Amino acid sequence: MWPPTNPPQKLHFVSIPSSKATQYKKSLIDKYGNSDINEAEVIICIGGDGFMLETLHNYLNYHIPIYSINFGSVGFLTNPKIPLERDLPAILHQAQPTYLHPLSMTAYTADGKTHTALAFNDIFLYRQTRQAAKIQIITNDEIRLSELICDGIIVSTPAGSTAYNLSAHGPIVPLNSELLPLTPICPFRPRRWKGALLPSSTSIQFLTIEEQKRPIAAVADFTEIRDVTKVFVKENKKIKSEILFNPGHELSERIVTEQFTA
Repeated sequence: MWPPTNPPQKLHFVSIPSSKATQYKKSLIDKYGNSDINEAEVIICIGGDGFMLETLHNYLNYHIPIYSINFGSVGFLTNPKIPLERDLPAILHQAQPTYLHPLSMTAYTADGKTHTALAFNDIFLYRQTRQAAKIQIITNDEIRLSELICDGIIVSTPAGSTAYNLSAHGPIVPLNSELLPLTPICPFRPRRWKGALLPSSTSIQFLTIEEQKRPIAAVADFTEIRDVTKVFVKENKKIKSEILFNPGHELSERIVTEQFTA
């Protein structure tokens, strides 16, 4: 559990391939060294939100906290750039942990195959052609919408509720709310349906209607599955990733602040 008794000294650095990020990483490695991932106490991720999500996936099985430094644009999941003269281990020692549970997706495709993936941000279905998608929504084995005609639909984690979900006019959800926003993308029928807030324990199932005429793809963070016929989504409480934020810069506070941003 974070924080450790003493400032961490064994750091493992990863970065996006941009010249500025790689030069910054090199300067940090020159100062602190670059520990082997099997010995590291903290992973230092240098990039934007997308690279932070990629790092969460790539190092999921190592169970090492990740501290991300923003070299992207939005930087919602990252910390501000640290001047090289600052003491990075001391900063890490003061950092506050946030724990994320991903969504698990099981997708069945028209060719009879089964695919699984995890998402720390969101899982969404979308139409593959010019024709609108038709999707049936089932939660906890109960049909909630027999037919949603739309461009697609999003299930978001609280951490991801400020991303694609917000762009689709879904609600921002506090990190500890135990809720999952379910948000339609350009719904046509039912015209007035704006989505739902579901308990995080909910089992969600999407069924493709007219799958040959109206093919649908499913995306879980970076994994895209085409021609899905049925998709199951559920929060995975067995998996927990730890990310670190500077005091006053915690993800939970940023999510609250985002709700008051014009």
